[in-house]
Amino acid sequence: MTAPLEGLRVLDVSTLFAGPIAATLLGDFGADVIKVEHPRKPDAARGHGPSKDGINLWWKTLGRNKRTATIDLGAPEGADLLLRLAADADVLIENFRPGTLERWGLGPDVLHAANPRLVVARVTAFGQTGPYASRPGFGSLAEAMSGFAALTGQPDGPPTLPPFGLADGVAALATAYAVLVALRGADRTERGQVVDLAIIEPILSLLGGQITAYDQLGLLQPRSGNRSVNNAPRNVYRTADDAWVAVSTSSQSIAERVIRLVGRPDLVAEPWFATGHTRAQHADELDAAVAAWIAERPAADVVAAFEDAQAAVAPVYDVRGVLADPQYRAIGTVLEVEDDELGPMKMQNVLFRLSETPGAVRWTGRRHGQDTDAVLAEAGVTREQLDLLRAKGIV
Repeated sequence: MTAPLEGLRVLDVSTLFAGPIAATLLGDFGADVIKVEHPRKPDAARGHGPSKDGINLWWKTLGRNKRTATIDLGAPEGADLLLRLAADADVLIENFRPGTLERWGLGPDVLHAANPRLVVARVTAFGQTGPYASRPGFGSLAEAMSGFAALTGQPDGPPTLPPFGLADGVAALATAYAVLVALRGADRTERGQVVDLAIIEPILSLLGGQITAYDQLGLLQPRSGNRSVNNAPRNVYRTADDAWVAVSTSSQSIAERVIRLVGRPDLVAEPWFATGHTRAQHADELDAAVAAWIAERPAADVVAAFEDAQAAVAPVYDVRGVLADPQYRAIGTVLEVEDDELGPMKMQNVLFRLSETPGAVRWTGRRHGQDTDAVLAEAGVTREQLDLLRAKGIV
């Protein structure tokens, strides 16, 4: 079967997470992704997280399905090489501070002169315009500015940032979506365009109707820990064997099943139980009922009882639970692939399943500059020219 994005060429000249993850998502479904890094300054993501035998493990996932080439884009000869690659590409993803590409002679006007159909995705913390555009920034700042951190954490505790690149991951999904939308536009108009994606925006778009509620009612959503302001009971609860389970009651029918299961049908009869919003106002009472019932039973019995009652529950896992869970196994969420440096290794599979044109992990993250010779040869660079460029430090 042909992968759905086969034939699409993507130049990934971005670093760290939002841009590179977007390129990975495209590569997972067949795009030919060329990861371009500085010859002497590899993507900093290669140094994030644990390593084995001196080999970075996070890169094996982030860099999968990408060919790797090195070019010093800040040098005129390096900029020329990128233009030659761009002439035969469909997408370029970058995340330099606004004005950097222009300073190197690689602004969108120059790129589109070389390839009018090119989609140029510019992924930055704050966008290409505005008073913050030139500031350095990372996903943590987006998690703070978007309102996410203000909502996260216990009511009497500080705003809380997530322990992973949440805003970057959300921005990566938005970037991949934007790229495909822009490519669809290019199919119709024969013209590429610029995608201006600010990392502070996609995570904000997921925070519900808070802007409208504040605009219309002056409401501010408070920190509520693991509880929800929209329904109850909704929390994590400790079991008799010292495990944790999460319970959610976003629908009225599930809420009724949970409370009947834990032996409190009297609460279901209360007038305030009729809506999620009013249930949330009685979260203390509902939590006490659910917590007491769960605390008397081991986790396996809790999950089994909830399943019999068709109520919503899930164990709170760390990665060990994920790897052992039969549902994740059944749908193939975790994949074992062969790495040419470390042998068999497990990682997340492609993001979703397609019945006719599925994605695949064709290879894991490759070594810095591993494919430079082949990639530049495809752009017409001869062996002699490549040797000279390497001697100058351009590649």
